[in-house]
Amino acid sequence: MASSLQAAPAFVQLAAHPVRWRLLTLLAAGDHRVRELVELVGQPQNLVSYHLRLLRGGGLVTARRSTFDARDSYYHLDLERCAQELADTGAVLHPALRLDPAPPSPPSSAAHAGRPVVLFTCTGNSARSPIAEALLRHHAGGRVEVTSAGSHPRPRLHPYAVHLLRERHGIDLIDQRPRHVDTMAGRRFDYVISLCDKVREVCPDIGGHPRRLHWSIPDPATPSRTEGAGSPAFARTMEEIDTRIRYLLPVLTPQEVSS
Repeated sequence: MASSLQAAPAFVQLAAHPVRWRLLTLLAAGDHRVRELVELVGQPQNLVSYHLRLLRGGGLVTARRSTFDARDSYYHLDLERCAQELADTGAVLHPALRLDPAPPSPPSSAAHAGRPVVLFTCTGNSARSPIAEALLRHHAGGRVEVTSAGSHPRPRLHPYAVHLLRERHGIDLIDQRPRHVDTMAGRRFDYVISLCDKVREVCPDIGGHPRRLHWSIPDPATPSRTEGAGSPAFARTMEEIDTRIRYLLPVLTPQEVSS
């Protein structure tokens, strides 16, 4: 009697291919354009594009047009979807192998020697980068030193950003003002994370050889054809940044998160 064979879960089939696994690991760190992925993977562009289409079809990867050059697209790994797929895959093999997300480590108000230093950048330093700065400081609880700056800072923070941070997280930025990236000269950073496509291209190099990551997040203050630039756009932007921050924190403080 022939035995019935059960196909491996879709996540396993997608992730098991060496090229797709390499793409997933690269996108887990930050967003990339196709030509950058081609260079990093070392495979022809048509092959990389083919595997990206499969990952997009599986819901693991999304693409977003560059707000700096609309001919380009940035690819982004949906970490929340990956976490759920991994949990479901474990449960398929055995119920006891479901991988539930680890609870967040409790914040600490104590200063930590040698804590990582992070700089968030965007163009105006009025919404995305100060939101990221505030949320990382909030979630890290003193374990990370963080600031933000812009290539062309606005006169003040956007009122929607200030309002939503206070309403949803109890964070008060009423007295904070946008900063210019030039004011960061001479400071040491372990990570420099750009949140808009334009600043990624025009931001000057930061000394000290920090690790540079990119999060391609549209400006919520700029209306698009599909949504306005009001409070809902800011709320969606804040949710996306908050998700990325939560997955960044274990990378920044792996020992403390695991302890």
